[in-house]
Amino acid sequence: MTAPLDGVKIVDFTRVLAGPHCTKQLRDLGASVVKIEPPAPDTGRSGQPHVGPMSLYFAQQNSGKRAISLDLNFVEAQDIVRQLVAEADIVVENFRPGTLDGFGLGYQDLLAVNPTLIMVSISGYGQTGPWRNRPAFAPTVQAESGFTEIISRHYGDTLTSVENDAYNHADVYTGLQGVIATLAALAHRDRTGEGQHVDVAMVHSMLAVNDRVSYELSDIDVEGEPLALSAPESPVFELPDGQLITIAASPVATFVFQRYCAMMRRNDLLLDIRFITPEFRRENWAELHAEIRDWVLTFRTIEELEAQVSEAGLAVGTIRTVSEIAESEWATERGAIREVDDRAGGTARVPSPPWKFSAGELPPAGLAPFQGEHNREVLAELGLSDEQIDKLHDTGVMIDGVPSGLS
Repeated sequence: MTAPLDGVKIVDFTRVLAGPHCTKQLRDLGASVVKIEPPAPDTGRSGQPHVGPMSLYFAQQNSGKRAISLDLNFVEAQDIVRQLVAEADIVVENFRPGTLDGFGLGYQDLLAVNPTLIMVSISGYGQTGPWRNRPAFAPTVQAESGFTEIISRHYGDTLTSVENDAYNHADVYTGLQGVIATLAALAHRDRTGEGQHVDVAMVHSMLAVNDRVSYELSDIDVEGEPLALSAPESPVFELPDGQLITIAASPVATFVFQRYCAMMRRNDLLLDIRFITPEFRRENWAELHAEIRDWVLTFRTIEELEAQVSEAGLAVGTIRTVSEIAESEWATERGAIREVDDRAGGTARVPSPPWKFSAGELPPAGLAPFQGEHNREVLAELGLSDEQIDKLHDTGVMIDGVPSGLS
């Protein structure tokens, strides 16, 4: 069996996270990815921790790709890119808009060597418009898209100051939006023979994944009901053994409160004046939380609790660390964590691809490449001789960042 994207060739100009996350998903679906780095390598290589010279952060997003390093200021380097693109299906880049045009490698330029090329451009604010040239990183994009304000508003007075979230949501969500766009463009080309330029913007992606935008842009008074499906207000409780758990969703919501009452066998709470409306349930939240907390404490194990929670159409989850979920029976059976070579004699644990195909086999993890590790291999495939490749290295067109002893 072959992988879904077996035979698809990608030229990857991306760095750090949004772009590399996109091309890593495509690689894990079977595409062949050649990553091109400038003399100053992908900033992701500096991400901690390191094992020897390899960043585990970089390894998670780039394992299985082949890496070459080119200085695009040289005409010879630009020619190599054109040769690669002539044989490729897709180019993915996340420079500021117009950067590749400055090297004669923009979409219109590359169409001359590959008329059916798909180029996916990932940027903060899009390829056009008044903000196109602004630099963008996940925290700034999350701030600009309303995400940070919503998080801060949710926690309200419990925050002493506005804080950024712990994760790079804007990068990984945009990377996944890039994957969706790439697959759609491939399907279009398979149907019509036509390539295209796809513009993926980080801020736009953050709006698209925000399930409460419709409320935020309305003036509807929800009369105290939690927004959307109230997932952010799902309460946390503690079992007798100290284990923290959460139940979805918020009992402030009327239809959820009814399920909580059924779950606890406490239909008397439906008529309790303290909890008769969403506004009252919010005003008397401490008392309502205490009622549920005392009920939760009657269960010795999460398994006993889950049986009764599930009966009411709700769900309960244990609050775990990443290490705990990685060591769980579920992760073991699922194969959710796999090991990749850390290039220092050991292995590093990273997430495995989350898909299971009944009619396909995904490729193994592969190695995380050093800068320029595959210079000679890739150029030889283009037909260059050893002497030509040596000259490119000697003149600085190509950069070899492979640690000594590993070349």
